[in-house]
Amino acid sequence: MTSSTRSYPRRVASGGGPVEFRLMTANDGDAVLAFARTLSAHDLLFLPRDISQPKVVGAWMDATRDGRIVTVLAMRGDAMLGCATLVRDELSWSRHVGELRVILEPASRGVGLGGQLTQEILALAVELGLEKLTAQMTVDQRGAIGVFEGLGFRAEALLHDQVKDRDGRTHDMVILSHDVAKFQAQMAAYGVTQAVE
Repeated sequence: MTSSTRSYPRRVASGGGPVEFRLMTANDGDAVLAFARTLSAHDLLFLPRDISQPKVVGAWMDATRDGRIVTVLAMRGDAMLGCATLVRDELSWSRHVGELRVILEPASRGVGLGGQLTQEILALAVELGLEKLTAQMTVDQRGAIGVFEGLGFRAEALLHDQVKDRDGRTHDMVILSHDVAKFQAQMAAYGVTQAVE
């Protein structure tokens, strides 16, 4: 994956107090597992894999080491408050498309941090030359859907009974998509250049 020119770590203001954004390294597995323990089983459905499982986190760290995945962590001291991840497959026919994953621990929701993390990973997508982004979540995660829609994502598909939780219940999933070039032009038009520089 192409390297970024954005500078990290970087301190950002958040409604819940200052937060540091930094890139995840392959040594962050323990922090990710500790973070996953703060999430409910339903929150974990937001992600394609169960990050509370050490095997899954190990694969994530391997992909980070190899540069196939880029993750921005939101940290307060040693505590991980959330993360935004950009996944793409440079060998596929969809190498121009990135998948976006954003998740926060419960106490950090509703203060704007999710939107800030999403904007940060959008800026990385612009730098990496991606043309389209997708995000997926269960349809009842209305707060997350609202954040993404506020940044220009639009529903593109609804998959019925796509996810099965630990109790065997199925959930519908919505796939949202975003035209990155259009986003960049809109941000520049509104004078919000720090999101794309």
